[in-house]
Amino acid sequence: MKLTAIRLKYLLIAMVFVITACSKSYAGGFPVRPGSLLLSPSVNYFFANKGWDSLRRQTPFANGGRFQSISYSLYSEYGISKRFTAVAMLPFVNNSYKDNTGYASETAGFTDLEVGLRYYVANIDYIYYFTVQGTFITPMYSSNVNLGYGQQGAEIKAAFAGSGKVFGKNYYFTLENGVRQYFGNSGPLQDRYTVTGGLTLDRRFKQQLSASLGGFYSTSSLSSGYDPTRVAANKNFAFNQVSVSYGYSFNRKMAMFVTAGTFINGRNTGNGTSGSASIIIKPF
Repeated sequence: MKLTAIRLKYLLIAMVFVITACSKSYAGGFPVRPGSLLLSPSVNYFFANKGWDSLRRQTPFANGGRFQSISYSLYSEYGISKRFTAVAMLPFVNNSYKDNTGYASETAGFTDLEVGLRYYVANIDYIYYFTVQGTFITPMYSSNVNLGYGQQGAEIKAAFAGSGKVFGKNYYFTLENGVRQYFGNSGPLQDRYTVTGGLTLDRRFKQQLSASLGGFYSTSSLSSGYDPTRVAANKNFAFNQVSVSYGYSFNRKMAMFVTAGTFINGRNTGNGTSGSASIIIKPF
């Protein structure tokens, strides 16, 4: 069954999350030691059946439409020296959209590979850290535009992180902001920002609880209208989301995190909820 313009409109709104979901922000403000490797496989789930339009009006998807995405990613970071680390992330997504008319669509595949270099600019008493990261983005697909913009890009990101004690508990925080530019015809300019704060729950530093507030703003010379021939053509959108995470450290080499989140406002984007689980492994 051919996708009508109205179905494409709501699918485009929901697809905004998929385009950006695999850009998950890791606590990159803290250093990885030289010669050490950090690996983090994760799985993420997102569901939406309503969204905001270009005027920030919230409505259900047409004909009871339902969008869901399951994505998998592998993040890695290797300590080159005291100042530099190499980072990379490879995501794979499976997206589906259904409505009450019987229409169903599914797309699966690798999206954009991200490879970068992180520089630790300075620290204050080895408690507070300032970092800058440059990242190159390249699509891992050639013909399926439902997986992304199909364009290469670059990002520069700054982060500030620190830790300390409050009310007898150990706390940490990270502040991150990244500006990304996709190249090519009407490549969007995007700004991503995240504020995270967390507390350790026990004296052995095995359990922690954290909360995050993050946002995303994307703009392009392309108008805010929809292109019915390209599901991932939406380049003008914005949203903010909140999330809560619980982490448990099995030992110094392995930890697990589970996260639940929801969008709180937006424009040209789906209003959905998400959940994720990730493992952090330090083999050496």
